[in-house]
Amino acid sequence: MPERRSPMLIFRWVVLLLLVSGLVCLAMFVGTGQKRYRVYGVRIVKWTVIAGLGFFAVLVLERLAVIL
Repeated sequence: MPERRSPMLIFRWVVLLLLVSGLVCLAMFVGTGQKRYRVYGVRIVKWTVIAGLGFFAVLVLERLAVIL
């Protein structure tokens, strides 16, 4: 029987990989000077942070629903 993975664990890995990819894009910008890497990096990091905030807002609302 396969082991069940926690959605939180999967979410953490996805966020970590997205942040690393954004930082790699920013490092490529520093190394090459091509502005497209800066645009990609900022875009990836921005949407990763927005998705993370949305995810944790849902977690907080779930806990509030249980309390109320």
